[in-house]
Amino acid sequence: MTIETARPDIAAALTDLLFTPGLDLAEAIDRHFTPDYRQRTDGRWDDHAEFTAHIAHLRTVVAGGEIRILDELVQGDRYADRHIVDIRKTDGSTVRMEVYLFAELAADGRFRRIEETTLMLQGTDADRNLGSARS
Repeated sequence: MTIETARPDIAAALTDLLFTPGLDLAEAIDRHFTPDYRQRTDGRWDDHAEFTAHIAHLRTVVAGGEIRILDELVQGDRYADRHIVDIRKTDGSTVRMEVYLFAELAADGRFRRIEETTLMLQGTDADRNLGSARS
């Protein structure tokens, strides 16, 4: 018996989380992340609840944007990529970050764990913690 899994897609996940305000947050998270999901961003670990709080906060400051995948590798239950996130904030300012991401995938293709490092390419000093901000 063959188990079909979804192909991991961080661009689709980030689009659902940040750039699709009409999509319910819980639905967006469940679509791309497992219930036991954990994330480390720039050295800070968040569990599923903390990640949800982070995304809920970002939805209050992000007006739109786009993700560009520069490099991507999927091998078994491992996923890695390098991507650029361009964000338009509700105050009219913009932020550009380059993200180096390594992940573990569940059997269904959702993200179980992500460890990432961010490099701010454009924005203010206050935007440096956008990758883990909650308030």
